[in-house]
Amino acid sequence: MRVIGFAGWSGAGKTTLLAQLIPVLVGRGLNISTVKHAHHDFDVDKPGKDSHTHRMAGAREVLISSANRWALMHELRGAPEPELPELLARLSQVDLVLVEGFKRDGHPKIEIHRAEVGKPFLHPDDPKIIAIASDHPLDGMALPVIDLNDIEAIADFVEAHAIPVDTVEWRLESFRI
Repeated sequence: MRVIGFAGWSGAGKTTLLAQLIPVLVGRGLNISTVKHAHHDFDVDKPGKDSHTHRMAGAREVLISSANRWALMHELRGAPEPELPELLARLSQVDLVLVEGFKRDGHPKIEIHRAEVGKPFLHPDDPKIIAIASDHPLDGMALPVIDLNDIEAIADFVEAHAIPVDTVEWRLESFRI
């Protein structure tokens, strides 16, 4: 199983890019999974549904299953947030895991940059950013720059630069992001 990430400030278009990239990679015959970091309280369950009732009653895990899919929700109940390697270990084996967010972790990443967001680049402070996908030309960059709208080129880069999960150096102390 190989991994590559997508990092950028909120509003840069990480989710939009992944929604376009995943079908291209699947069309190339790859089995894809994703892991997305959320910086805030989120809920994938709806009040009034049985699974929500179970969770709110105190269940630590609630597994929902149907003929079409299953989902496992795990409440931390005060435990620390799991780190990315632990989350990746919970995934079924696939060819490629695309990670959205987790910008402080040690996996290779493509920085998503849009000038209109008005935020600084992440790559000067993150040695694991290996390319920049941008919606505008960036001259003089030390890293490869890929047109954010060229999904095929981004897919080519992802296939060429994703690395096996078990080779990632996860602990990096030098991040200032």
